[in-house]
Amino acid sequence: MKTRLIIVAAPSGAGKSSFVEKLSKENPRLVDIVTYTTRAMRKGESEGQPYHFISSEDFQKKIKEGFFVEWAKVHTNFYGTSFESIENAWKQDKCAIMDIDIQGVATFKAKFPDAKTVFILPPSIDELRRRIEKRDGGVPADIEVRMANAEKEIREASKFDYQIVNDVFEQSYSQFKKIVEELLA
Repeated sequence: MKTRLIIVAAPSGAGKSSFVEKLSKENPRLVDIVTYTTRAMRKGESEGQPYHFISSEDFQKKIKEGFFVEWAKVHTNFYGTSFESIENAWKQDKCAIMDIDIQGVATFKAKFPDAKTVFILPPSIDELRRRIEKRDGGVPADIEVRMANAEKEIREASKFDYQIVNDVFEQSYSQFKKIVEELLA
């Protein structure tokens, strides 16, 4: 049976969103699942790109309604994936691909045991810090929380079906693309 669900996880700033976004645009068999978040939009983002931005109140209401396959508090904000978004991809006979926080992976694997998992590793913890600071236009207020979480998350990498070190983006992306194409074959 071909793969119907691919889950990509990584510490914040390791490149998971960039990989998933780029490959989803290149491969029509993939649907990039847009998750919900309570975090503020960053420069260059908009509703649905790369998240559905909702209030904490709306998020809590959706939790009570059973709207999410999984949800988690990551750093200081909530993130969640809806059942509907995955089901819509499957109705189109496409593979759902998503980047989610590592906390959500176990929940997904419990509900969808045939899901494949990919972990994107930074070349080093120092490089990860540099990328986050560059991306966020300076040192984010929660940088130490993110770095502590990153170290915990990296220790979980061996539990994933595949691991890729994102050192040189194009080379690492090629590896990622090859893995996904093999899963879809």
